[in-house]
Amino acid sequence: MVRILYMIYLWLFFVPVFLVLTILTALTVIIGCLLGGEKIFAYYPGMIWSRLTCYLALCPVKVRGRENINHKQSYVFVSNHQGAFDIFLVYGFLGVPVKWVMKAGIAKIPFVGAACRAAGFIFVDNSTPKAAARSVLEAERCLKNGASVVVFPEGSRTYTGKMIRFKKGAYQMAADQHLPIVPITLNGPFDVLPIGSINVCRHRMEMVIHPALFTDGMDISHKGLQEMADKTQAIIASSLWDKYK
Repeated sequence: MVRILYMIYLWLFFVPVFLVLTILTALTVIIGCLLGGEKIFAYYPGMIWSRLTCYLALCPVKVRGRENINHKQSYVFVSNHQGAFDIFLVYGFLGVPVKWVMKAGIAKIPFVGAACRAAGFIFVDNSTPKAAARSVLEAERCLKNGASVVVFPEGSRTYTGKMIRFKKGAYQMAADQHLPIVPITLNGPFDVLPIGSINVCRHRMEMVIHPALFTDGMDISHKGLQEMADKTQAIIASSLWDKYK
């Protein structure tokens, strides 16, 4: 009975309100950034939109480890990728402005793609090695300008709730710019909206922000970067709920 009531609420209230909020947020970001307010409009409208989405979906959120972030420092945040609600959880509750490194396909979503471009987010094109290299350079440009970036090193959402091996791109960026890497563990988004589903499920979510790993002196060979990727993956796995391990 509770599930039936939630589905009625979801499709008659949550979905229409979410769509309206998404369009209004995208327009606010586009206009604000075009008027020169990227520093404010690339973050705050999206943060508010993300929080409201979690609240409206009736998904309680718990955050641990915010004390591990220095708000005067730029970071490369790396996280496991459980589902679509990862975006809302990180964007809404991390507590610091970030640029997203995201799949090129998101640029085709009406309103959302244009807002992401206006906000200076980085679209990753893996169609060719040369295109992928350009994406990394674009992300590094953002880092040089004092921004922090969020990367999902798995490259795509999990189909099982469990992680796949991390790729090295985020770690190359961090090493090139001598920036610390902050691992983030996400729990719950897989149960809220897994890949392939259109039905949101009410479920609690948790974000664990781990202490930063510094990259000064890091081995930047292929082996060294993969070792750092594996190390952060192990840190993230240490705080996963048992069913995701």
